[in-house]
Amino acid sequence: MVGSGVSLYLGAAIAVGLFDVFSPVVVAWFRIAGAAVILLALHRPKVSLFVGEAGVRAATYGIITLAMNMTFYEAIARLPMGTAVAIEFLGPVAVAAVGSRSVRDVVSLILAVLGVVIISGAVWSDSALGLLLALAAGALWAAYIVVGSRIAGEASWTSMTVGFTWAAVLASPVALLLWPASTGMAPAPLLGLVLGLGLLSAAIPYSLDQVVLRMAGSAYFAVLQAILPIVAAVIGALTLGQFLSLAEILGITLVVAAVALRNP
Repeated sequence: MVGSGVSLYLGAAIAVGLFDVFSPVVVAWFRIAGAAVILLALHRPKVSLFVGEAGVRAATYGIITLAMNMTFYEAIARLPMGTAVAIEFLGPVAVAAVGSRSVRDVVSLILAVLGVVIISGAVWSDSALGLLLALAAGALWAAYIVVGSRIAGEASWTSMTVGFTWAAVLASPVALLLWPASTGMAPAPLLGLVLGLGLLSAAIPYSLDQVVLRMAGSAYFAVLQAILPIVAAVIGALTLGQFLSLAEILGITLVVAAVALRNP
C-alpha cells in the first residue's frame, strides 16, 4: 500500500503539471490509455476475454476506474492534492463501515464525516466545485473497491488489462473532443509522457491494489488505504508547493484517525 500510494501520487503530481496544456479529463484518459498499452504488452489477453460476462465485468471495472480518475483530476485542478484525497476518502471509509457494523465502525465513520466537514468549511469559498468533484470521486472510489474485489482472483491482471482497454477505447471520443488545438509537444515526447503517466498512476498502483485485495478483502483494503491522504499531502507539498491550512490538516488528521480506529 505504501508503494501504491507513492507511485499513485507522484503520477498525480506529474498530471497537475499537464493541466496547463490538456484538460484534466484528457490527462485522466492518458493515465488509463497508457496503462492499457503497457498491460496489453505484458499480458496479451485473448480476444474472447473482451466479450461475454467476464468482458462486461472487466469493462465495468475499467469504466468506473476511469470515471474516478476523471473526477479526481478535475478536483486536484481546483484543490490541493492532499485535501482532495482526504475528502474522497469518505468513500473507502464508508465501504469499511458497511463491511462491519460494529460501534467502532460507526464512530470511525462519524470521525471521517467530521473531518470532511471541517475540510469543506476550509475550501468551500475557494472552490465549491472542487469539493463536489472530490466527493464524487469518493463515491466512485467506493464503487471501485467493490467492483475491484470481484476481479481480484487469479485472472485479475488480465481483467484489469481488458477493463482499462475497454475504458480507453470507449472514452476516446471524449478525449478527441476535448483535445487542444495546439499542444506544443512532439508526438514522441507526448507518447513517452502518456506511458510514464500510465505506469506510475495506474499500472503500478492498481496492480498492487489487486495484490492487496486478494490478501485482505475489500473491507480491510479500505482500512489499509489510511496512509493515502498523508502520502498525497506530503507529495503535494514537496512537488507542487501545496502547503495546507490548519483546518485542512485537522480535517485530514480526523480522516486518518477514523481509518486507524477501524483498523482491527
